[in-house]
This record gives sequence, structure tokens and C-alpha cells, in this order.
Amino acid sequence: MKFIGGNRANRLKRRELLKRIAQASALIFLGPSQIAWGAKLMAVRIWPAEDYTRVTLESDQVLKVSHQLLTNPHRLVVDVEGLELNNTIKELVAKVNSNDPYIAQVRVGQFQPKVVRLVFDLKESIQPQLFTLDPVGSYQNRLVFDLYPTVANDPLMELVRQSAKKEAALDADDPIAAIARREAQKAEANKSIKPNEIAKSDKKSDSKSGKSSHRRLLTIAIDPGHGGEDPGAIGKRGSREKDIVLSISHRLKQKIEAEPDMRSYLTRDGDYFVPLHVRVNKARRVQADLFVSIHADAFVKPHARGASVFALSQQGATSTAARWLANKENSADLIGGLNIKTQDKQVAQLLLDMSTTAQIKDSLKLGDAVLKQIGGFAKLHKPQVEQASFAVLKAPDVPSILIETAFISNPEEEARLNDHEYQEQIAQAILRGIRSYFAKNPPVAKSRQI
Repeated sequence: MKFIGGNRANRLKRRELLKRIAQASALIFLGPSQIAWGAKLMAVRIWPAEDYTRVTLESDQVLKVSHQLLTNPHRLVVDVEGLELNNTIKELVAKVNSNDPYIAQVRVGQFQPKVVRLVFDLKESIQPQLFTLDPVGSYQNRLVFDLYPTVANDPLMELVRQSAKKEAALDADDPIAAIARREAQKAEANKSIKPNEIAKSDKKSDSKSGKSSHRRLLTIAIDPGHGGEDPGAIGKRGSREKDIVLSISHRLKQKIEAEPDMRSYLTRDGDYFVPLHVRVNKARRVQADLFVSIHADAFVKPHARGASVFALSQQGATSTAARWLANKENSADLIGGLNIKTQDKQVAQLLLDMSTTAQIKDSLKLGDAVLKQIGGFAKLHKPQVEQASFAVLKAPDVPSILIETAFISNPEEEARLNDHEYQEQIAQAILRGIRSYFAKNPPVAKSRQI
């Protein structure tokens, strides 16, 4: 009986094994779209911006898509397999803003059984990037369409246009320095004059005018952390880091624009995601004299408090907390959603490996000046500038700092971060720190090639 029972047990095991093999074989012969059938759409989102517009479909399974571009008029047609037309996908229609630079409207419909068609009516010719993102943080699978203009916007030209009146006022105040500045700009355009010749020209102009070469517009790149798909840290009251730091950044921009010899540039001026290396590239493209990245700190325990200032380190973090924070901030690309298949990835890595000792030295000076000003009215988390390998601080030729304005994870400081008066104080302190830095470290003539 024991032997027979053993055979019966073996037969049952064999049947179970054959059943599992059959199920696995069936999956092998199913196509990707069939496997995706029955996918549940969790959310749809649209993030419009001057640089590009992002559309995100979040689902519980990986979705398969195909797309085509049509002209006369410009349209992007996207077929998403494994979906049934439902209220969630229909929400895309209402999510298009009238001021979206690239999307005029969206039409959705059931093109075939289990295939939903999205038609984006476009305002101009675009270059789409379609890619998927693996689950991370609170997000499940994401299907992303990034709609870039065929002719990319030039941030430097836009900045020059916006600051033309202010630069003309400086030229009127110092015509000799203006001539030298125009010579430098001409050299940048035609590459005919070497950088050292530009520097010599500036020195001659300085000696004739009796004024220093810093009589030009100083460009401050302001970087509001996170944005779009990446909310940053979230406080217990629901405050989102990306919203608070954008508000502080706008206040800082207003204060800088009120200065006669400064102009500002925001790496993002709305609620959209900008990859870390793109923030660095933007600062370099506008020939920024300084780069200031603004954040709100967070920790696993609510008692942590105080503002901090960080600079880049090439030799390891100055503390465990600094290393932890750098790792957290550097993960923004994963959460925000970076298309790693683009060629920019190699260029980004090259840029992020070029940081110099001189840049770090100047960054520490800038950080110290800003930290002293913030410490005049707010509690500091650490009394000195800390260092770690922050990807966003790796511009090789721009002094760069990252400011954690307070701990959003601390209920008391979360309330303070939402207070307009505190935001004004932070912005004013940063400006005073910048002024203090330039007073001790006069800017040199811009002669780098971009």
C-alpha cells in the first residue's frame, strides 16, 4: 500500500508539473500585446513646458505602443495595445492646457479591440521620444511620450533678449568695457580670437577705464529642484518640495532682476521635470557665473531640522548624512523619468566627470557666504558647508552650490517653508550671500567656449 500510495503521489506531482509546463508554454506563444491585455491604467498626466511637453500613462503592466507622425496638419498618432477605452484614458482630453506650447488637443478612441488610439493634434512640428519606465517609488509602470520641438529653444538667446535693456544701461555707464565685451562676444561667435587674447583685450580696457572687468551682467542660474513626475520630499501636511522650492526660486529671481548688474536664469520655471545633466548643460549654455540649486531637506525622523549648504566633492562625502542626501538627490532622474536610450547620456557622463578643483574651491567660498547669511535668521543643520557627489553640481566651470532651505519632514519647518515671509528671507539671504561672494571674488571676463 505504501508503494502504491507512493506511485499515486508521484503521478499527482507529475500531473501538476505538466500543468505548469503547459501554462508556461502558453505564455511563450502569446505576443506581448496579449500578455498586456487586461492592463489597468492607474493615471494619465501631462506636463507642458517650453522645452518639451511630457505625457505619461501609468499602468500595472508594461504597455506596448506604436506611433507615427503625420503632417498637414501636424499630428502624432499613438496606438496603445492591451487597453480598453475607459474614463481614465479619456481624462487626457481635459488635461491639455490651452497654453501648451506643442499640443493643441488630444483625441482618444477604441481603434481595435484591445487597442486604444491617441491622436495628438500639434501646434508645430515635433520630435517625439517614446519610452517606458520601470516601477520606482510610488509609481508603477510608466509609458512616457516626450514631445520636443524640431528646432530646439536656445536659452542663451532668450536670456540675452530679456536682459537687453539692462545690458544697454551698463554699456552706457561704461562704454569702454562695453567694447571689450562685444569683442569677446564676437570671438565666441566666430571662434577667431583665442581666449587669452580676449582676456588681454579686457585687461587693456580695464586699465583705460579704471574700472574692473566685472562691469557686465552677472548671470545667476537658479535651479528649483525636482518637478513634474518627481515631487521631491513630501511633508506630513502634504507639502511638496517641488512646489516650495519653485516659489522660493521665483522670489530669488525677482530680487536678482532688481539688481542693475545681474540677470537670472531658471532651469525650470514651471512644474515639469528636468534631468540633472540637462540642468548642468543649461547653466553652461547661458554662461552662468554661479549655479544655485534650491531644495527642501527630508529625513526619516521628524526631529531633524535646520538649513544646509552643500558643494561638490570628488573625494567622498564629508559626512554620512551628506552622502545619504547626495544619493537621494541623485535618484531624481529615476523618479522623474530619464530616457536612457538618448545619445545625451554619453554627453552627460562626460560633463559630469569634468569638474575641477578650482570650481570646487570657488563653490566652497560661495557656499560659505550664503550659509552665513542664512544663519543670520534661521537655524542651521550644520555650521559649515558640507560636500558630497551631487550630480547637479558637476558643471566644470561654474561655481555651484545646493541649498537645503529647511527640513520639510519636520512639521514645524514644513509650516515655515510654506510661509511667504520665510521664503522671502531665504531668497534675500541667498542674494546677500551672492553679493558677498562677488565682493571678495570679482568675476573674470567670460572667455570659455561653449
